[in-house]
Amino acid sequence: MIRFFAAVLIVFGSHVQADTMKLAVTTSFHNSGLSDVLLTAIQDDTGLDVSLLVVGTGQAIRLGEAGDVDAILVHSKAAEDAFVAAGYGTHRREIMYNDFVLIGPAADPAQIKDTETTTAALQRIATTQSAFVSRGDDSGTHKKELSMWSSAALDPTGFGAWYKAVGAGMGASLNTASGLNAYIMADRASWLNFANKGELELLFSGDPLLFNQYAYLPVNPARHGHIKAQAAMTLETWLTSPRAQQLINGYRINDEALFVFNAKQ
Repeated sequence: MIRFFAAVLIVFGSHVQADTMKLAVTTSFHNSGLSDVLLTAIQDDTGLDVSLLVVGTGQAIRLGEAGDVDAILVHSKAAEDAFVAAGYGTHRREIMYNDFVLIGPAADPAQIKDTETTTAALQRIATTQSAFVSRGDDSGTHKKELSMWSSAALDPTGFGAWYKAVGAGMGASLNTASGLNAYIMADRASWLNFANKGELELLFSGDPLLFNQYAYLPVNPARHGHIKAQAAMTLETWLTSPRAQQLINGYRINDEALFVFNAKQ
């Protein structure tokens, strides 16, 4: 069966003579609003024009494997390590992190707000068969959600109609959850920047298992000779700089930080 995907292409900068590159990023990163801040500063500081392809982590990795982008910025360590081990990426560089959270109806029919672990929260959702929206799109968030169900000794393939895999990005999935008044796992940044909250609330967070690391991986020019390796290196140098640290740590919504810079110099 042929599967189609939609990518959002966003071009920053209009200087014809400037260096350009393509970067595949996750919908969660873009939905946070941080990309607008960073890429404007990147152009100002380096003259580099960066075109974003906004997709899930799985699709971003496939774009990198095909040589359709010069680098990727994603959040699924196992998939990233495999990408580098297979020779598609030159290396993996950690940039920043936030965390995943469990969102749900304010009434909290599964009573997850009082649980102590993600495992216990998911088990309660499954036991009560409360409506749950899954991204279902092979993104980093989807991969993390599946690993959490597995940790809870549960298999979503056996769930009933209460489990809804929508095959969409973070924003669209949150909209679906809002419309259905359902539970959903999201990254904190996307949730804080999400406007259509309806009756949803952040009900569970703080479990170390919900740690969410973002990493930068340049595509290997030995695989694809057309890759703009120098531009990718310029971007990596900027993303790991004190200037990036200041902007990432300083980015807030409602006075709450969305990301923490942790790139090693």
